[in-house]
Amino acid sequence: MQLTNKIHFRNPRGDIFGGVTAAVIALPMALAFGVASGAGAASGLWGAVLVGFFAALFGGTPTLISEPTGPMTVIMTAVIANLTASDPKNGMAMAFTVVMMAGIFQIIFGLLRLGKYITMMPYTVVSGFMSGIGIILAILQLAPFLGQASPKGGVIGTLQAIPELVTNIQPVETMLAVITVAIIWFMPSKLKRIVPPQLIALIAGTVLSLVLFSGVDIRRIGEISATLPTMQMPTFEIGQLQLMFVDAAVLGMLGCIDALLTSVVADSLTRTEHNSNKELIGQGLGNLMSGLFGGIPGAGATMGTVVNIQAGGRTALSGLTRAGVLLVVILGAAKLAATIPLAVLAGIALKVGLDIIDWDFLKRAHKISLKGALIMYGVILLTVLVDLIVAVGVGIFIANILTIDRMSQLRSESVKTITDTDDTIHLNADEKRWLDEGNGRVLLFQLSGPMIFGVAKAISREHNAIGECDVIVFDLSDVPHLGVTASLALENAIEEAVEKGRHVFLVGAAGQTKRRLNKLNVFNLIPPHYLYMDRGEALKDAVNLIFPELNQQNQILDLGTSATS
Repeated sequence: MQLTNKIHFRNPRGDIFGGVTAAVIALPMALAFGVASGAGAASGLWGAVLVGFFAALFGGTPTLISEPTGPMTVIMTAVIANLTASDPKNGMAMAFTVVMMAGIFQIIFGLLRLGKYITMMPYTVVSGFMSGIGIILAILQLAPFLGQASPKGGVIGTLQAIPELVTNIQPVETMLAVITVAIIWFMPSKLKRIVPPQLIALIAGTVLSLVLFSGVDIRRIGEISATLPTMQMPTFEIGQLQLMFVDAAVLGMLGCIDALLTSVVADSLTRTEHNSNKELIGQGLGNLMSGLFGGIPGAGATMGTVVNIQAGGRTALSGLTRAGVLLVVILGAAKLAATIPLAVLAGIALKVGLDIIDWDFLKRAHKISLKGALIMYGVILLTVLVDLIVAVGVGIFIANILTIDRMSQLRSESVKTITDTDDTIHLNADEKRWLDEGNGRVLLFQLSGPMIFGVAKAISREHNAIGECDVIVFDLSDVPHLGVTASLALENAIEEAVEKGRHVFLVGAAGQTKRRLNKLNVFNLIPPHYLYMDRGEALKDAVNLIFPELNQQNQILDLGTSATS
């Protein structure tokens, strides 16, 4: 694995222009997410620089733009709120430690090559928790949108405080927030291609607040230090260590999902294929460095990535350029951000929250699948009102159970017991002949397709329904995979057949199926000469074993045919 991302200078103009354009979009978003998280505008800016730089340099998606995102900000907000409430002195330092730990988790996921498994989730669950995160982000902006400080208690606390927030509304700040949302929402598409609406809204809102409301007390960002950040040493409290590990795992996993889903978008636009494991390592290094220097966490950002690609970015040089431009802005123009109203940033973040909600699928989910829609709505409610990890865990569990049940039903149809020829399975002429001549005393027990654990019930059901017979031919010719539970069910069927004095023939056991049955010592129950690779031969020998006189007649007929010829 190449250590750094692929960087070449065959497309310098496109990469530089893409990076500069992405930086223009990132600036207002970084400020908004930094303030929304509770860490401050400077933390948002440094998070955008550090995550973006290291993810671009060491990641596996050349055109990916990484920065603080809505989903990551929602989790970081909860982390900061919980840790500062339990330990006001060290809470913020512990929150940045959680960011470092999340980065380490992501690096471990990448080193263990788990990238391809991270996004293997039902879309109903992904849509549900993304919509839930969007709703949370929007709810958390209600207080600053109305010109007030955010109440304690997160989502529930904000919902409970709505009557009080409405009563104490600050008209000027609310108007600035509404104007901000309106600019972003209604800005013409042609103009959006030239300049990002978030930047226009940021500038317009700030200028209006200074020109029209200079005498009004408006809450603003305040001065941002124009110096390099100081290193934040990891801080732990034994009593909070378990909570920190859980928060870091959630933050790391969400960052992986967010980044890899965006990588898929980048692949579709550039017709390339990203390296998911390398991307996780790059994302982890970015978040590790961001937490180490007091920045909030980030992940692959769809908006920045799409804009970068559309502007001409094709290699990691675009991401590095973006980080460099933001660094220059922070060190050279940070003091200009002091006058930005918090209500304007709340308007930007509120619009992001609304955009995260999967409106398209919400409108169609019930038409596609009622069960899928219920899973999605359940994940949304659990995400908003309970906890993200609980929501994802419950959603995946229910979705997988329903999928396994459906797959088991389909696979169960491929478990059949047959004593005479019919149309349920495809037999050649010789196999049909021998099965007919078995006269019901030879039973073909056929399994086909992957035998997952849900099929074990069907094996047991068919086995229990077996009537009187002398020979059972278990046909595994079409079984590419035999699960443990299905193996045990098959072993039980063979054991019971042997105990009842029936002859057991086994056909087609090969590869993984053979190895699994061998480990279960199933072959000790069956004489070696009853093991076959050809179903026709097994049926023929089974009939000859039960009707030896028929075997003699066939031999006489064969001799006569040979003499005549």
